[in-house]
Amino acid sequence: MGTTFLKRQKEMKRLDKQKMKAERREQKKLANRAEIEAGIDGESAATESTESTETTESGATETQPRN
Repeated sequence: MGTTFLKRQKEMKRLDKQKMKAERREQKKLANRAEIEAGIDGESAATESTESTETTESGATETQPRN
C-alpha cells in the first residue's frame, strides 16, 4: 500500500471522530438544556440557587447552603 492511501485513511478516521465528537457534544447540550428547563419548574432550581460548592484544603468538595 502506498503512503497516500494510508494518509487518506487516517484523515478519514480523524474526520469521522471529529463528527462523532461534535454530535455527542450537541446531544449533551440538548440534554443539559432539557434538565435546566425541567429544573426550573421543580424544586431542584431552588436547591441549586441556595447551595454553593467549596473546596477544602484536602481537595475535597463540599456543598453548603448559602447564607
